[in-house]
Amino acid sequence: MPHWLQLMLDSLPTLLWAGLKFTIPLTLISFVLGLSLGLVTAVTRLFAPKPLELLARFYVWIFRGTPLLVQLFVIFYGLPSIGILLDAFPAAVIGFTLNVGAYSSEIIRAAISSVPKGQWEAAYSTGMTWRQAMRRTILPQAGRVAVPPLSNTFISLVKDTSLAAAITVPELFQSAQRIVATTYEPLILYIEAAFIYLAMSSVLSALQSRLETRFARYGGMLQANR
Repeated sequence: MPHWLQLMLDSLPTLLWAGLKFTIPLTLISFVLGLSLGLVTAVTRLFAPKPLELLARFYVWIFRGTPLLVQLFVIFYGLPSIGILLDAFPAAVIGFTLNVGAYSSEIIRAAISSVPKGQWEAAYSTGMTWRQAMRRTILPQAGRVAVPPLSNTFISLVKDTSLAAAITVPELFQSAQRIVATTYEPLILYIEAAFIYLAMSSVLSALQSRLETRFARYGGMLQANR
């Protein structure tokens, strides 16, 4: 067996375990929290009083306008200078959550804005409150619009978690770096890590396509019933 193939087979369990233990949980936790933050931010920008709207705009401006790696460094390496100490994994979760929240808020805001005003009027005419109209009428329609870009955000987040290696999170990419430090085979190990990321992204892309197809059918059924 070729040396390079044996090295890849030997390192594969370690890389997969790092992906299961750190990369996937980091992705899921950050995306769920970021999506929740994005929804709150989007609603704040659309419906909240002016001071809160400006605060939400400022948050989005900061986190969309600065590099994710810099944000992680500020949280993990910068905050200790003012007495805020965080372990690597929580620091990564906070950084990714804030970043995802900023980007997803723009997606959700645009999706909510795309719902015709007549839908609000129809909901109010049936006696719904603002919250009921939002939950039962507006968000389900906005969700169908937001699914494709939010899915892309999730897939991008899977790859972006490799940046957590820079703040010592022992996820998939840092595990590859550690193996490289002992084997001195960077090309082979980094290619193997790249293929694992590619496999995860491909699976998620396939799931995204199925999800979009299902939402499209559901939307068509709603249109037919009107």
